[in-house]
Amino acid sequence: MSIGKHYFPQFQVEHLIATGRLVLAAFFLIAVWMDPSEPFRYATLTYDLLVYYLVYSFLLFSAFTWQKDNIRDHLLIITHSVDLLFFTFLMFLTKGPNSPFFVFFIFFLVCATLRWQWRGTLWSAVAALFVVIALSLYPYNILHDHSFELNRFIIRIAHLAVIATLLGFLGAYEQSINNVHTMLAEWPHTVSDELQTITEEMLGYAATILGAPRILLAWEAEEEPWLHLALWTKQGCQYSREHPDAYGTLVAKQLADTNFFCRNLANPQSQVVHNSPVCLQRPQDSPLHKRLQERFAINTVLVTRLKGEKNSGYMMMLDKKTMTGDDLTLCGIVAHEVTARFDNCFLVKQLQQTAASNAQIRLARDLHDGLLQSLTGVALQLETARQLLETEPQTARQCLHEIQQLLATEQRELRLHITELRPYLSDRQQAEEFGLADRLEKLTEQIRLQWDLAVEITINSPVPLITRSMAREIYFVVNESLTNAVRHADASCVHAELFFDPDRVSITVTDDGHGFSFCGRYELDTLLAIKLGPMTLKERIFALQGTLSINSTENGAHLAITLPLTDQGA
Repeated sequence: MSIGKHYFPQFQVEHLIATGRLVLAAFFLIAVWMDPSEPFRYATLTYDLLVYYLVYSFLLFSAFTWQKDNIRDHLLIITHSVDLLFFTFLMFLTKGPNSPFFVFFIFFLVCATLRWQWRGTLWSAVAALFVVIALSLYPYNILHDHSFELNRFIIRIAHLAVIATLLGFLGAYEQSINNVHTMLAEWPHTVSDELQTITEEMLGYAATILGAPRILLAWEAEEEPWLHLALWTKQGCQYSREHPDAYGTLVAKQLADTNFFCRNLANPQSQVVHNSPVCLQRPQDSPLHKRLQERFAINTVLVTRLKGEKNSGYMMMLDKKTMTGDDLTLCGIVAHEVTARFDNCFLVKQLQQTAASNAQIRLARDLHDGLLQSLTGVALQLETARQLLETEPQTARQCLHEIQQLLATEQRELRLHITELRPYLSDRQQAEEFGLADRLEKLTEQIRLQWDLAVEITINSPVPLITRSMAREIYFVVNESLTNAVRHADASCVHAELFFDPDRVSITVTDDGHGFSFCGRYELDTLLAIKLGPMTLKERIFALQGTLSINSTENGAHLAITLPLTDQGA
């Protein structure tokens, strides 16, 4: 035998048993001491035996009081066997089956139930019955002891059998509850957006917990105009999608917001049990829609409400032969788990859609701030080269050479960008792999060639260890800030300065152009609200949870940007 699982730790169970054993030994010893006429035979030996047993009980009580770990199975079996031997010998010395110490056997059975549930009760009851029968037959058949009382023998045998049956039932009930708790705690946490796969897995596990031959799930999703039906059986799961009004109101209005069961829907007089102050009642209408009953051949049913953030409906346990109030509670817990899994499935799908949308927005920003800006500059240079081709061919060739260099640079940038989009590459690469300082230096030369102006980028502190994606975001913020100053403010001189702290980077961009379409100092929140300022730059900074301050005048603009050095929104 092995130790079963309990609501309390095993040492608490053993401490309780040791306390009971000590109390019984003490009171029986006191009883014998106060009334020395019983037992009338072997009085001294019985008295001594009780003294030894009291000492033994006290030692075990002390041991289990201080020892709270590593209680081994064989130790419990030994103490259980010692108890049986002591009770047997004590009854043998005191009237056999008529002994007043017969109550020890009840204690013996209770201990077995606490330790090993119904299996322990069964084997201990067999042992106790064998001892009582043996003690009854020994004096009657061998010594012809005519004091043997057949009626008391029969009563005590029946007493033991009934007590063992009741305790065995309690042990079996405790074990089943423990098994259910274990299964609830080990509910599989599969993360998926495949609704049918999740549904089949959930219903199969729920059927195992509830002991149901069939489970019907009926629900409606928040954003879908359909009634979903999933019927689980041991042969598999059948899934269908119906019009929302296909079965009208699935559950009677009086029972719509409660859990209930009915053992015989075919019988109009069958009672409906539900978790309300009045547990037994028959609703005016049929508990379930008739068409639903007929389609799935429903007769015995337990219905539980499902109400999640994204879905609502009912879970129906079908064809279970016996149902009690405990099933209502258990089914409610299972339904709560099912609802949580549904919400999780919908959330995963929503997150995937959001992630895809964010990836598209990010790609659009990167192309706008990188390739599109460069192509705009290339287009202007090509126009210049076309105009110089006939009058100044040498200058035109030099211009075309610069365009070729720019296109080669953009080709490398585009190739790097595509590489970063591949899912198998780690996103936790360091900033040195991106080469932020070198890329910013190349950006300076690129803008100088494209727009023919004075541009300077200064990094006033060492670049800390940041992720590759964050380094890329800083690069694009600087690129967009510089390009906006050149294209929209007609600046001839632009200066960008970067300063890194351990947890953030500060970027300032100053130009000598004519400023933005507004004058004054504005923060990011205000710019977003009144829809002023560079749109792409605002969106990127907002997605990165950074700050932006623009001071625009007729003689130029000053941008102050702060970005946290994390991957928020990257």
